[in-house]
Amino acid sequence: MTADLTIRTDAMPAEMRLLLAEYPRDSWDSHPGFQEKTRGWLNAHRSFRRLAGLLREDTEAYLDRNLVPDDFAGRLSRFGNILVGNLHGHHTWEDRSYFPELSAADPRFDSGLEILEQDHAALDTVLHDFSGIANRAIKLVQLDEVQAYEEAGKLHPVTEAIEQLLDRHLSDEEELAVPIILHHRLRG
Repeated sequence: MTADLTIRTDAMPAEMRLLLAEYPRDSWDSHPGFQEKTRGWLNAHRSFRRLAGLLREDTEAYLDRNLVPDDFAGRLSRFGNILVGNLHGHHTWEDRSYFPELSAADPRFDSGLEILEQDHAALDTVLHDFSGIANRAIKLVQLDEVQAYEEAGKLHPVTEAIEQLLDRHLSDEEELAVPIILHHRLRG
């Protein structure tokens, strides 16, 4: 359950950031090894951040009575489904394909990849909680507005947890993976 979950707030250990010093974020776009596959992966991360923020903002708007119930339910259903489905697919692919590729290229960073895999497990827990609460809120919009509003009150901290977890995780993931990719000229 999300309430019992400790979300990692510490940055990656310094030894996991060695290549980042050589390949800082502001130099990635101009690096000759920065290919379309990596750009697409980073765009997916931007999309996850936007969707998580949108879900939190919509929940706040509904709780502030600035979003009508039917619009809230429709947006929550649509954007929640997109976020949950795409995050699960993305992280499954990373765990099964992407991280093993990075590990094979540079095993010095395996402990960082393990931290990221632990984040994926934590995110699965939060997304499970989100899905259950969101589905109840969507159903209750049609059945009982007062209970729907109460359920949205339970949903709000979960949307905040998703945003917080993604903020830490995606930044660390990018700052670990992209320098490995550039250093070893992977994914060309």
